Amino acid sequence: MSYMDMISNENYSQISCNKFINIMSALYSEGDFSKQPTKMLWGQPGVGKSQAVQQFANILSEKTGKKTNVKTVSLLLMNPIDLRGIPAKSKNERNEDVAKWLSPDIFKLDPSDDVINILFLDEISAAPPSVQAAAYQICLDKRIGEHVLPTNTIVICAGNRVSDKAVAFKMPKPLSNRLTHFEIIADLDSWRSWAYQHNINDSIIAFITWRPDYLNKFDPSNDDVAFPTPRSWELVNTYMQFGFEEMFECIAGTVGLATAIELKSFIDLSVTLPTFSDIIANKAELPANNDPAVMYAISSMITSNVVQNGSTLKLKEKNNLFKYIGSFKHDEYILLTLQDIIKNCPEFNKYLLKNKDTIKFIKQFRNDLTN
Repeated sequence: MSYMDMISNENYSQISCNKFINIMSALYSEGDFSKQPTKMLWGQPGVGKSQAVQQFANILSEKTGKKTNVKTVSLLLMNPIDLRGIPAKSKNERNEDVAKWLSPDIFKLDPSDDVINILFLDEISAAPPSVQAAAYQICLDKRIGEHVLPTNTIVICAGNRVSDKAVAFKMPKPLSNRLTHFEIIADLDSWRSWAYQHNINDSIIAFITWRPDYLNKFDPSNDDVAFPTPRSWELVNTYMQFGFEEMFECIAGTVGLATAIELKSFIDLSVTLPTFSDIIANKAELPANNDPAVMYAISSMITSNVVQNGSTLKLKEKNNLFKYIGSFKHDEYILLTLQDIIKNCPEFNKYLLKNKDTIKFIKQFRNDLTN
């Protein structure tokens, strides 16, 4: 197995998606980044590597005021000529016949000063050694032969770990030594932030908050084909738009039957919850059942609605909303809900600061919220 030896990746940092995004934003939001080394993201299938790159692109655009273009290239589907280009007959300055390499699509990037290109070389560890070798110059010099990437280009690579039992060729040492390596791991806080910003069903968010062990049950040691991962929960969200009961078999086929049954029990428990409309109209009461699952469901439902519709709320409706949150019987649910709202809907910060002295629970938790 010398040609197909599995790679061993155990000597670099494990970080969450949020941590990776923060690091990248600090590195690339100011100044010339043309000499930054290429970053390599390792991680299990479905952990959120691609989403982390897209989130980084969105934040970089906000911080720089520039348009970010993410171009994803799956190296698993390529051969060396796809990167190098193909030769074609041409003429030099002396009108002599010469071979000129036609520029491959990978190099068709916008060089404008108001644009940042992100070239995402995905599945690099699954690409054959010949393709990985062709990627040397891209990672080191942002070029192959005569083809040069624009100076406004960031290169990021990604691939699966050896422990995932995914297809992976041994990465040549000269290539690996040109990269800065990170392992992306499933992280509840990172996933919840992403889920609120991408309109993931609040029942899914609440269920994962209540049972964080269900965020990621990837286990390369068994042969299950359906299991929960951050990516599979995104797929479940698409099915739930058509109704949970109607799509139960699809959901079970995505995250596994046992997980789907647990989610169904959770949803059945939360069907009697007050609506967001009743809460902001001051017509809602706390459920008599103070079960943690119920409270997590209420908290996630409130945050999801605030993220989606918070800008349209009137002052009286905001007052009613936070009065209701303040009536929670346990402090942990108050703090959880406030932190989620502040993190995912920054426009509410001004409201909270203006009203912290008139709303008792805001004042009570002010220090916790700012830490």
